[in-house]
Formats: sequence, structure tokens, C-alpha cells
Amino acid sequence: MLPKLTAPVPYEPTLDETAALPPEQVLAKKTPRAGRDLKAAVTVGLVLGGLIIGTLALRPEAFLVLLMATMAVGVWEMRAALRPVGARAALLPAVLGSVGMLWAAYARGPAALVAAWSLACVATVLWRAAGPREGAARDVLGGVFILTYPAFLAGFAALLLAQENGVGRVFVFILITVCSDVGGYAAGVLLGRHPMAPSISPKKSWEGFGGSVLLCVVGGAATVSLILGESWWIGALLGVAVAIAATVGDLMESLLKRDLGIKDMSTLLPGHGGLMDRLDSLIVVAPIVWAVLTLLAP
Repeated sequence: MLPKLTAPVPYEPTLDETAALPPEQVLAKKTPRAGRDLKAAVTVGLVLGGLIIGTLALRPEAFLVLLMATMAVGVWEMRAALRPVGARAALLPAVLGSVGMLWAAYARGPAALVAAWSLACVATVLWRAAGPREGAARDVLGGVFILTYPAFLAGFAALLLAQENGVGRVFVFILITVCSDVGGYAAGVLLGRHPMAPSISPKKSWEGFGGSVLLCVVGGAATVSLILGESWWIGALLGVAVAIAATVGDLMESLLKRDLGIKDMSTLLPGHGGLMDRLDSLIVVAPIVWAVLTLLAP
């Protein structure tokens, strides 16, 4: 049984947004620059990292099961986040569809992933057709959206896992994405001065993006060379692509949450927010890593 999912956390102003407030309101809203409980965030991050490493070390199918469970919770969070705007996506077709897509991608490849996504979308329409007509289009669109983001995009991680040396490819995928987060966080906190998209994510800076690119290039060159035995320049190129995709993923999630009027998808992970708050970069990066490695390191 899945853990109880709490409601999405309402949006609160960030440090940059409180700059224009009166001093007494700024003091009332003052938070650490990181914006999170760093100790809790690190602890949860280590636990999640241990689960990933442990399942990958055990066998590929164990990681696939972890990925399925993660997507089921992620779909649940996304569904809850969309309800305040009137979209009541059907839960059962979304959860079963996400699990089916991951299995299809791992067992049968890209064509099966697309076929499973199509069938899940049809199931969502048929499921909603049994209900009242009012709000049906909104509910169906919400269901198709969460079947695509995150479920369909996560299918590319399963495609990576199914390839030769799939465990190594998944390690590369995760490690380079972590490099993007770490490099962006460190450079943003220490050097961040010029906001990248102040209306969407005020704390994301161009300096932080530069840190992401730099660490991704170094991490990509090292991991692709050492883990996959491919040329370092493939890893460097992959690092640039991952840094761009991860940043786009962060901004997409920030834009979505801002439009929905929430700060976090849930409070499931202390110091992180919801599971989708941690998966935003990985979800968008997965298709990029699969495409680059399939083309350049088949």
C-alpha cells in the first residue's frame, strides 16, 4: 500500500520575492538561502541514493520495480496537484498505465513504450466516459498529461536499463543529473547574481547554470569513459545536453507549481517536498541520455 499522500504545499514567496516587502514582513518570512532543511534533505537524499544503488547492484529487475513504485507515487502526486484547478484524473488507469509503460519499455523497446502509452490514454478516456459529462474534457486532459509527465518520460530510463550494460548506463544517467543539481546549487549559492527566469524561479541564476554545465561536462567525461568505456568527448557532449535538459526540467516544474499556486507537490520527503520535486530533472533528462547514448555509444 502506498504511503498517505498529503496535500500539495501552498506557494510561499522566495527570498528574491520578499525583497520588495516591508522589513517586518521580510523578517517574518526569512528562511535559509538554500530554502530547505539541509540536514533532512541530505538524510533523505542518502536514503534514496542507497535504494537506487542497492537495487541496481542486486539486479536490473529490482531497479525496474523501484522505478515502477516511484512512478506510481509520482502519478499520485501529480493527480493531487491538479485537483485544485478542477482536473480530476482517473487514478487507476494512470497508475496501471505508468507501470505498464515501464514494463513494456524494458521488455519490448521503444515501440512498445509508445503503444503502452497510447493504450493507457484510451483507457483513461473510456474510464472517464462512464462518469458525468461535466468537466470530462478537463479530467481526460489531466489524465493524459500525467501519463506523459512523468510516466512516459520515465519509460526512457527503462529503455536505458534494457540496453547492453544497462546498469552502467543508468548509473551514468543518474550521476550526471546529480552533477547538474550539485553544480547548479553550489554555484548559485556562492556566485548567483543574475536570475535566469525571475518570474518562474527567482533563485535560479545564470551563474548556477554555468556551474551545472561545468560539473556535468567533467562528470560526463569521467563516467562515460570509466563506466561505459567510451570516448571522453561523448561524455562531455552528454554533460552539456544533460545540464540544459535538467535546467529545463526544473523550470518546467517551477512553472507548473507556480501556475497551480503550490510550493511543493507534497510533503512526502522531508527537506525535499514531494517525490516529483526530486524527479523533475531526471524525468526530462532520461530521453536525452537515451538518445545521445543510443546514437553515439550504441
